[in-house]
Amino acid sequence: MRAHEAGALHGDLGNQGPAWLRSPQDVNELVPQLWPRTVTRTDAGALEIGGVSVLDLAQLYGTPAYLLDEADLRARCRDFADAFADADVYYAGKSFLCKAVVKVINEEGLFLDVCSGGELAVALAAGFPAERMGFHGNNKSISELTRALDAGVGRIILDSFQEIERLTALAQAAGKRPKVLIRVTVGVEAHTHEFIATAHEDQKFGFSLAGGAAFEAAVRVLDEGVLDLHGLHSHIGSQIFDTSGFEVATRRVMELQAQIRDARGVELVELDLGGGFGIAYTTKDDPAPAADLAKRINKIIASECDASALRIPKLSIEPGRAIVGPAVFTLYEVGTVKDVDGIRTYVSVDGGMSDNIRTALYDASYSATLAGRTSEAPPLLARVVGKHCESGDIVVKDEFLPADVQPGDLLAVPGTGAYCRSMASNYNHVPRPPVVAVRDGASRVIVRRETEDDLLALDVG
Repeated sequence: MRAHEAGALHGDLGNQGPAWLRSPQDVNELVPQLWPRTVTRTDAGALEIGGVSVLDLAQLYGTPAYLLDEADLRARCRDFADAFADADVYYAGKSFLCKAVVKVINEEGLFLDVCSGGELAVALAAGFPAERMGFHGNNKSISELTRALDAGVGRIILDSFQEIERLTALAQAAGKRPKVLIRVTVGVEAHTHEFIATAHEDQKFGFSLAGGAAFEAAVRVLDEGVLDLHGLHSHIGSQIFDTSGFEVATRRVMELQAQIRDARGVELVELDLGGGFGIAYTTKDDPAPAADLAKRINKIIASECDASALRIPKLSIEPGRAIVGPAVFTLYEVGTVKDVDGIRTYVSVDGGMSDNIRTALYDASYSATLAGRTSEAPPLLARVVGKHCESGDIVVKDEFLPADVQPGDLLAVPGTGAYCRSMASNYNHVPRPPVVAVRDGASRVIVRRETEDDLLALDVG
């Protein structure tokens, strides 16, 4: 890739696109694995979600907007609950959290993982039982830990020796004995982007296994006897398709479990393997069904426990992206179409990096389709970009759209349920889009669109 002063995303000058991207025979076709399960095209050619046309949704709620297929979200919750029937499935709230989603997670019988005081506040406001929550984070404040204790959060994942000290002191003062897990950095680097691979040694999360910190942390908690050490936690990264990383991580965690048993005579009862299960953002992605993941992971655990003469612990996992990611697409309106001297065609939409930072942040790949109509025009390789004052404001790096795409067209980008609204910003003072849930022919706003009044209300002058 050639260097480019505007950044790596512009270094691939030319209009060929990535090697895996093929010109479609039908530019209007929807690839099922990319879209929420109720999405279809109407006879008139517009996309429909939950029985409602995007033309109607755009008129009602404007664009850009995140459109959530509630039936799809619930189905994915059930897929994981059924596949991991003997495990505790924690929805990773960091992927996307609002009160309506919390209520769905609760109604579908899942547990909930939060990693900040704000996420905990949303969960409690939605009535989620605190005893079915886990609390993550590498730098939990005293006030956050205190609130977790007061609320009765079911388990706290310990991430540093300072946190052990803080929580021990707080628990003693409150006369409580919270359940805790030790987050172990197992030295497995998942095949993903550097910034979302979390189990290699050079990063901020957890206690190092190789350096002995994880064993020391477990021994310290056990010897002090204030916190109730239930188990070990390992999270190796995100957007993972290959279970071999989980196999290595499980082996190393179970070796630590055996070391703790041999040193202190205690066999921990829980093993959390985190989340990070990949989804399909483009046609090159091939995620495994939840049932296949469960079969492989349970086989790995049984094998490793047998090798170490350990009882099989209670398994817990933390899918977030795999549940909410495919359940949402973002609806935009095209504002300009610009052909740059035969180098590339830029299709500019009314959102961008303020509602989806992942392309700029992670070099993430997305897909797109014309949403308000079909077209008989031939495919045109285009780059979908936003309206912000950044050359790196790219939504979809390369996608085939109809050659007659024009201002006023609606464009849909699937797979935006995870981390897009959660990481959204007000860059250029652009208000964040709404989240609209659609189900059985009806729609409702679950997170309203921000307004300029909202922005000005925070600016005290």
